[in-house]
Amino acid sequence: MARPTSMRDRLVRVTAPTAALCAVLLSLGGCLGTDIARRATAPQAELTPPAAVPGAPLPAPAAPPMPAAGGIGRIGSGAVKVALVLPLTGQGATVGAAMRNAAQLAYDEAQQPDLTLLVEDDRGSPDGAREATQEALRQGAEIVLGPLFAGNVQTAAAAARAAGKPVVGFSTDVTVASRGVYLLSFLPQPEVDRVVEDSVAGGKRSFAALIPETAYGNAVEAEFREAVARKGARVAAVERYPAGAPGPAVERLTRVIAGPGATADALFIPETADALPGVAAALTKAGFSPARIRPIGTALWNEPSLFALPALQGGRFASPDRTGFSNFSGRYQARFGAVPPRVASLAYDAVMLAAALSRRYGSQRFAESTLTNGSGFAGIDGTFRFRPDGQSERSLAVYEIRNNAAIPVSPAPRVLAKPGI
Repeated sequence: MARPTSMRDRLVRVTAPTAALCAVLLSLGGCLGTDIARRATAPQAELTPPAAVPGAPLPAPAAPPMPAAGGIGRIGSGAVKVALVLPLTGQGATVGAAMRNAAQLAYDEAQQPDLTLLVEDDRGSPDGAREATQEALRQGAEIVLGPLFAGNVQTAAAAARAAGKPVVGFSTDVTVASRGVYLLSFLPQPEVDRVVEDSVAGGKRSFAALIPETAYGNAVEAEFREAVARKGARVAAVERYPAGAPGPAVERLTRVIAGPGATADALFIPETADALPGVAAALTKAGFSPARIRPIGTALWNEPSLFALPALQGGRFASPDRTGFSNFSGRYQARFGAVPPRVASLAYDAVMLAAALSRRYGSQRFAESTLTNGSGFAGIDGTFRFRPDGQSERSLAVYEIRNNAAIPVSPAPRVLAKPGI
């Protein structure tokens, strides 16, 4: 990813700290910094691998630098205590260190808010997450940000629930979401909804699907069927296949996606960047033409190595707008000398949200009604909101693959539709 010019660097340093905090509260209305923050500042480990942001990243060390000894425990010294539970050792430690750095960046760009971030190491394990959460609660934490992995969110949530405190977790596994346990992450379900909505708006009425027999495939199949039905379209056929072996399923699906008798006009392929080339090759061999039947997918497709695959030309996928993360990445690299992992923005947004809610809502800052405000909040990766069931919704853009690139064809909406629509 190219480093910003010196003039842009100066502009970001001036505007980002003041604009980012204002932008996180869409629900306030009339916040003059909102549009500025979208331009100046700008959420997958269990189910969804991080989606890459196209560009030429700067060379990065193997892991982001950790804070000096003694600097892990706390960030800030404000009156409002917030737990930040991350894997700083053990499984996921490299990502956890980057998320800790992103939290520090958010705190600084929020202009030293009245927060104390109690940074606790969950050691990448459920037991560690429970102990880390209990320790932060003992120190007076009012809300828990994290952990990253699904099992860790579950044990942290149990401890927080016993204390009557909410959790904003970073897992992509919707089964760990519940009332009071909110997921600020890149969930696949909104991506499915968005790409199906775009397809139907473009005249597609008959959908086929090739779905891997994986946890991710299981998560998106039901959402795909429901999204197609909600839009008044039909599912022509669905074929599942063992991971890494799509050939027989493609052959079975040929009757509706290839040849003169094809009845589908869109093909949903929710596959990872590593496995998608094999699926694309099987489709090409079977005579599939993306010019006749549009391939569609999720943010897993946001990987430049896929953009030259013949079977995906003209294909579309839904993903967070790239601009915000690109700007965030530039500031992160300037501060820490490393390219941040994609999920680092989640920690940034979580801290910025805690700072903004604390500044605005007083004793109700982390109440359920505050966190589930239907207007949502603006973050690095676009507008998001928490549902009462703990899942999140995001404003997503739609990209089309052509000429070895992903071109935006439908921008992410600035305002989310009313809940339930």
